[in-house]
Amino acid sequence: MKRNRKAKYRRILIKLSGEALGGEAGVGICPEAIHDMAKQIRQVRDLGIEVVIVVGGGNIFRGLQGSERGIDRTTGDYMGMLATVINALALQDALEKLGVATRVQSAISMAQVAEPFIRRRAIRHLEKGRVVIFGGGTGNPYFSTDTTAALRANEIGAEIILKATKVDGIYDRDPKKMPNARRYTRVSYIQALQKQLKVMDSTAFSLCMDNKMPIIVFDLFKPGNLKRVVQGENVGTLVSS
Repeated sequence: MKRNRKAKYRRILIKLSGEALGGEAGVGICPEAIHDMAKQIRQVRDLGIEVVIVVGGGNIFRGLQGSERGIDRTTGDYMGMLATVINALALQDALEKLGVATRVQSAISMAQVAEPFIRRRAIRHLEKGRVVIFGGGTGNPYFSTDTTAALRANEIGAEIILKATKVDGIYDRDPKKMPNARRYTRVSYIQALQKQLKVMDSTAFSLCMDNKMPIIVFDLFKPGNLKRVVQGENVGTLVSS
C-alpha cells in the first residue's frame, strides 16, 4: 500500500483511554465521541499509514478502583480487561460504518467476538490495510493498558506511540489547577522521570525507555489533531531519548 509523502510515519500505535470513549462525561460509551474518533482515524488511514489501536476500559470499569471498594484485585483487573473489549467492538463498529476495514484482537480468548492476539496475523492485517484494535489488555492482571500499548508497539514494530488525551501535552504542573503551568514541546525519558511527569505508569514508561520507543501526548478532542501529529506538525509533547 502506497504511503502519502506528507505522512511522517509508516506504522503508528494510538493509545485511547476508556474515558475518551465516554465523551465529556468520561463514563459509558458516547456514540458521538466514538464517531469523531473514527473520523480522525480514517483521515490518518487514508494517508496510507498502518494504524494499531489500544483501548482502555476506564469508562466502564477500572480494576484498581474496584479493588479499593472490596473487589479482589485480580478479579477486578479481569473485569477491566473485558471492558476494553467492549470499547474495542464499539470502535470497530464506528470505523467499519465509515468504510474502514478493522480487526479486533483480544489477549483473552473470546472467539465469537474477536481474534486471539497473534503477532504475525496482526502485522499481516496491517499490510493489507486494515486497522487493528487490541483489546483485553496484556491478558494478565496488574498490568495497565498503557503497558499493553508499550508492549504491543514494540512487538508489531510501530514507530511511535500516540497517547490521545484531553490535554494538549505534558505540563510541569496540572494546567487545570495552575493557569500558569508550562507545556513542554519535548522532554527526554530521563527528564520525565526526574520531574515525575505523568506520561504513563512506570512499567509502561520503562518499556518505552528501554526500547527507545518515542511517545507523543496530544489532545485528540481538537478536530484534525491526529492528522497533524502524523504529518509531523508541532502538536502535543514528544517524549524521546
